[in-house]
Amino acid sequence: SVDCSFSRGVCDWKQDADDDFDWNPADRDRGDGYYMAVPAFVGQKNDLGRLKLLLTDLKPKSSYCLIFSYRLAGEKVGKLRVFLANKKMAPVWEESKGKDEKWRTGKIEIFQGAETTSSVTFESERGKGKTGEIGVDNVTLISGLCPED
Repeated sequence: SVDCSFSRGVCDWKQDADDDFDWNPADRDRGDGYYMAVPAFVGQKNDLGRLKLLLTDLKPKSSYCLIFSYRLAGEKVGKLRVFLANKKMAPVWEESKGKDEKWRTGKIEIFQGAETTSSVTFESERGKGKTGEIGVDNVTLISGLCPED
């Protein structure tokens, strides 16, 4: 498995230059490292911020599972979407509101066919809300199918 979390990850993260705002590091409550976040007050409604994880050396014709922690905290904070590079148009995962401010786990299966996935993009879309944030942390890539809960 590959640890792509932000505190000690070995992965190649890039801010998208063509979006409306950047993701920024935020300190964890317990003080052990940080996660990436977009505060609710950044930008205008429907503005987008993209954080891209560049994937190298994934073997063709094999399966991977991308597991990550996420949080949508605050009223009408916006949307969090995940895109795979070889499926440009539609997100492979989307969440638009949190039931509470707790961290949850997202899982996405990545099948490497003839076309290999070269990146995963986390996209935050600003909502109407003025408080809260969208956060992502503990991004891990494991080989094989995603484990059942």
